[in-house]
Amino acid sequence: RVRYLMLAPHRLGFLLAMTVLVSSGVWWLLVQLDRATGGLGLSAAVPPTVVHSAVMVFGFIPLFFSGFLFTAGPKWLGVEPLPVQALRLPVFAQAAGWLLWLAGASIHARVALSGLALACAGLVWMTAQFWGRVRLSHAEDQLHARAIACACLVGCISLAGLCISLLAGAYALARVWVFTGLWGFVVVVYVSVAHRMIPFFTSSAMPMVHAWRPFWVLWLMWGGALMQVLAAWLDWAGVPASAAGPVWMLVHGTLQLVVGAVLIWLACVWGLVSSLKNKLLAMLHIGFLWLGLAFVIGGLSQWLVWGVGTLGLGALHALTMGCLASLMLAMVTRVSCGHSGRALVADRIAWSLFGVLQAAAVLRIAAAVPGVPGVVLPWLLLAAAVLWVATVTAWGVRLGRWYGCLRADGRPG
Repeated sequence: RVRYLMLAPHRLGFLLAMTVLVSSGVWWLLVQLDRATGGLGLSAAVPPTVVHSAVMVFGFIPLFFSGFLFTAGPKWLGVEPLPVQALRLPVFAQAAGWLLWLAGASIHARVALSGLALACAGLVWMTAQFWGRVRLSHAEDQLHARAIACACLVGCISLAGLCISLLAGAYALARVWVFTGLWGFVVVVYVSVAHRMIPFFTSSAMPMVHAWRPFWVLWLMWGGALMQVLAAWLDWAGVPASAAGPVWMLVHGTLQLVVGAVLIWLACVWGLVSSLKNKLLAMLHIGFLWLGLAFVIGGLSQWLVWGVGTLGLGALHALTMGCLASLMLAMVTRVSCGHSGRALVADRIAWSLFGVLQAAAVLRIAAAVPGVPGVVLPWLLLAAAVLWVATVTAWGVRLGRWYGCLRADGRPG
């Protein structure tokens, strides 16, 4: 029932996120199929890479954030939650804007940009609503919530910068704004939630594992994210090509390797091995492990830049498909199970979809390895896109039905 979507914030936000997620995946699959075969003859009013990167960073992920922040956020802050009706317009604006963005990518650039502007307005509105909850709070511990609220501001600025850059035809600058949104907005929200929730989930499911979450780890993750934002702007400014380029690449690569090593160690300390006994918990820990691997691959790409020019794309997709998508699948599945009255477990279907997602990430990273034959590359990308679409579609259809049904246990929400 459509009316059941208005029973809780996560129902509406998650369903709209699933819609944009599946739509963007199908569109990208068609692009990859056209590149591999040349049989579709797709037109491009906006460069497909720009369309893809923008929707993957700013499209469905903030809609998933809306479902989580307005469900768990008020509990963190000790304030009354907003009624779902108050969230309806900002999340619908974002979903409609991104669907228009995808359609306009092949129709006309003005159509795409109008969709981008609508999505930006929806994100600004949603951010203002979350800041309203933060300002009302008198909770002692507001660090995670305020960090997320600040990251949402970075997301609004980045999306607005993307709009202006595309209007001006400055595609290189548009790319920088996308990377700023990825690291300064999406990653900061992810690591803030991970720092607060993964140790808690682990100790709840496995009492023998202590909930250890020192704040220096959180500052390290925030610092790593901001370092990547700085790197994107320095790259746009031409620093790697200047006389200082080799020094900067060596320093940047070393810092990424250090951060990556610490995060891999942290994944083990947080109970990576122990979590394998609980599949839903294991999904969270494996997703976090990918974050450390993304930094390590990124560090290697900087050290080996003279001989390995494409490894940076491998690091990017280790972050997006490996870390962010894995944590998305795990966290949204957990929230959806808990708030639909189902057991907090990853059943055979969820675990199988998670496995297919890991295969898709590995294929996409393999496509970035130097030396891959040009004839093979399009088919690797196509295979990764097929697995991605198969995963998100099956997952989206399954969970999407839950949001339109009453809770299995008969409780409200």
